[in-house]
Amino acid sequence: MDDVFKALADPTRRGLLDELFKQDGQTLTMLEQRLPMTRFGVMKHLRVLEDAGLVVTKKRGREKLHFLNPVPIRLVYDRWVSKYAEPWAATLSALKLTIEEQPMEKVFEIYIKTTPKRLWNAITDSEMRQKYTFGVGVSSEWTPGSPYQGIHPAAGSPMMEGVNLEVDPPHRLVQSFNALWGEDVKHEKTSRVTWEIEPVGDSCRLTVTHDELSEQANAQIYGGWPMILSGLKTLLETGETLTTPGSLMYAQGPQAA
Repeated sequence: MDDVFKALADPTRRGLLDELFKQDGQTLTMLEQRLPMTRFGVMKHLRVLEDAGLVVTKKRGREKLHFLNPVPIRLVYDRWVSKYAEPWAATLSALKLTIEEQPMEKVFEIYIKTTPKRLWNAITDSEMRQKYTFGVGVSSEWTPGSPYQGIHPAAGSPMMEGVNLEVDPPHRLVQSFNALWGEDVKHEKTSRVTWEIEPVGDSCRLTVTHDELSEQANAQIYGGWPMILSGLKTLLETGETLTTPGSLMYAQGPQAA
């Protein structure tokens, strides 16, 4: 948490995060052109943001792209923001995301003190998924090319569905993704979700990439990832479930969606 607060304390670094919020997946050259400082200065600020987990980088050919990772901010939010203020803030945040142009790729990263095998099991086990994915479990054979469905006990039909494109336990899972929980998301194009697990000491780095999104994709499609990953971390490290209003938003049944 200290690294997050240190990173956010500097107005230049907050400006970099604002630029990535407006347009995710920017190169160093693109970010350098947006700020009145040298390339070296931008690199130093980006390094602080990366160390705090607020920025994630991915290679695309010869380019290195920078993505805003909202998960650490979500963890701070879940810990300190009043449960009474949270629904209002979440509504305003969702409104802001909806009316602004959305990028085609979102990257989320989190460190969890667990083993790759245990983390993989938490992703693929239906009972465990229900505890951190708004009450929605998952049904699949977990083989390449097999279908999967997200099932809520109170729903009469799947909440989401897709195909397991790559299955490499306990390292990598790539899935197509179709949202089915409401009429406002059913018309969205098929997107893709990639789960990548990398052991780091006695912990794991989990990177979730949600891409192949349309530029005007409904924010519901990807906006829940920070809460989902926060809930997953809490579950594996403490055995408990998050009880913030956002994490419980759909836990009682699909009628709340």
